[in-house]
Amino acid sequence: MDHMTVINRVIGAFFLICYAYQFIYTLTVLFRKEKDIPFGKANRFAVMICARNEERVIGDLIESIHNQTYDQKLIRIFVLADNCSDRTAYVARQAGATVYERYDEKHVGKGYALSCLMRHMQSDSPEGFDGYLVFDADNILAPDYIEQMNRTFSEGHDIVTGYRNSKNYGDNWISAGTGLWYLHESRYLNHARHILGISCHVNGTGFLFSRKVAEELGPWPFHCLVEDIEFSANEILKGYRIAFCPTAMLYDEQPTDIIQSWRQRRRWCRGGLQIYRRYGLSLARGAFHGCMSCFDLIMSTMPAYLLSVISLGLNLLNLMHCMASGESIMTMAGSLLKMVIGMYVIMYTVGLLTTVTEWRNIRTSPKRKILFIFTFPLFMITYIPVAVSALLFKVEWKPVEHRVTLSSLRMREDKDILPF
Repeated sequence: MDHMTVINRVIGAFFLICYAYQFIYTLTVLFRKEKDIPFGKANRFAVMICARNEERVIGDLIESIHNQTYDQKLIRIFVLADNCSDRTAYVARQAGATVYERYDEKHVGKGYALSCLMRHMQSDSPEGFDGYLVFDADNILAPDYIEQMNRTFSEGHDIVTGYRNSKNYGDNWISAGTGLWYLHESRYLNHARHILGISCHVNGTGFLFSRKVAEELGPWPFHCLVEDIEFSANEILKGYRIAFCPTAMLYDEQPTDIIQSWRQRRRWCRGGLQIYRRYGLSLARGAFHGCMSCFDLIMSTMPAYLLSVISLGLNLLNLMHCMASGESIMTMAGSLLKMVIGMYVIMYTVGLLTTVTEWRNIRTSPKRKILFIFTFPLFMITYIPVAVSALLFKVEWKPVEHRVTLSSLRMREDKDILPF
């Protein structure tokens, strides 16, 4: 057996060790039924939206908030128009939101925008709210989203995240790749964590935190490239367990352009490194002392990327060595091919299971659902060069352009899930 085959098998064994526990997650979701949650108390919520040049889509989000089954008297919408050069502020005001504007090209990113918005809210609404909901401007909420989140929140959870779906899943293999991963993350990671009593992870948008958490945080203090995971790490280390509401459905727009997708995922990969640098030691200590939530966050933010990059790098270096020395490259090429095929099979299995079980929640035609099961592994494999790029080059926060408009009226009934 050649040395690269041994190395690849060792790396494969590390993968198995790191992620075998997620097999238990899958079984938990498939075979354990969750209890029904009563309505709970009527809480007063602040909705926080940070938007940069989002005039095309922010009206749809606010419309979907106005169309909630939850008592509108208990909801107040706040928008921070962040460095906007379009009519975002005007559209949001016309739709009934309280709007603030910020112009600061030095401190760029959602974290800084949230800090500014929370300072305005603390000044203008000192009485505060029972809970604070955070959304991105391209989101649309299912009509009962806030009602369902309130049910879980009323059980005593200080932080709750919802089910993240996509409104443009069927556009192409890129949007479907991101969308299918979010479906998997919602159902087979966060849902399983919630059932097992492990902390979930906030994923970008669609989450809720209590007045207690807001008072502890003050103006939003998280400003790294993945402020959502930074928030999750910080709260887990403080002893909070982030809950998941599987019945609170949120739809957002996924990139369809490979360049935008590349930039977005580079930011996520570099952000994962920032999390390790700032919280890695504390999370490792927590995991050592038996905190499963700390262990799970470590496994979810970095090892897959690093192991994939190391494996690919070693295989490519060995391939170049064989070519330079005149040795046969057939064995080496075969080893590299086996590695790629192995990755494809694993991701195909993940995509197949998620597509089958979440079939009704996917907004595209049956043919495209099936097609994107086969392209999903290819999308996930592209994370390897993305991760390499994030390790080698400077990464900055850049806004993702949103264009997909979709009325909340199309989300009202299950029969409308397949409009295409």
